[in-house]
Amino acid sequence: MGAQRRVLTRRVVIQLLIFIVLVPLLPLLISGRWNWPEAWVYAAANIGGFAVSRALAARRHPDLIAERARWLQHEDAKAWDRWLAPSAALAGVGIPLIAGLDELLRWSPGFSIPVKGFSLLVFVAGSVLASCALIENRFFSGMVRIQTDRGHHVVSGGPYRWIRHPGYAGALLAFWSSAVLLDSWWAFLPAIVTTVLLVIRTQLEDTTLQAELPGYGDYARRVRFRLVPGVW
Repeated sequence: MGAQRRVLTRRVVIQLLIFIVLVPLLPLLISGRWNWPEAWVYAAANIGGFAVSRALAARRHPDLIAERARWLQHEDAKAWDRWLAPSAALAGVGIPLIAGLDELLRWSPGFSIPVKGFSLLVFVAGSVLASCALIENRFFSGMVRIQTDRGHHVVSGGPYRWIRHPGYAGALLAFWSSAVLLDSWWAFLPAIVTTVLLVIRTQLEDTTLQAELPGYGDYARRVRFRLVPGVW
């Protein structure tokens, strides 16, 4: 309990409230359209998915939540990730923000119900993939660093059997499908920015792991693809 209290500092609680509760509700808050079912589904899926995945991850790896809560405080984090990780996170926030503005100002014509239904399936698949990566990987930190203080080693089970960075792959599926689910063509713009930043981060992180984490080079030769099987 003492360790949990130390993790749940005031700053961490505020961050959780902003990114886990406020951000998913942005389409509703900005548009003022409280009878928007897709936005409620989006908010519920994000908040519920976060709660379930973190509960399962904490049960399997109790120290992982503390590691992620201190993501901006790690002195050994890679210098490039000190700006890249927050930038990618902020770009992701742009998707529900732009979608809310789009609904308020009626910029986009919207998508058909079947297309939005398919996008919801893609969103759930991406969220499940990212959650499985988090639950499987005890070293799923919020910042790229070699976690020598936590006995960092290669994780090759679960979704890591198929691609080397399933957390990013799942997040990208969720980001792109969110724009469709929320009826916003303009939300593809922050989705594109987020994709570019995550691809750059994937490349830099993978290069770092191959150079500094024992055994990762052998793992990379067995699991050839970083994000998309058969492509890259």
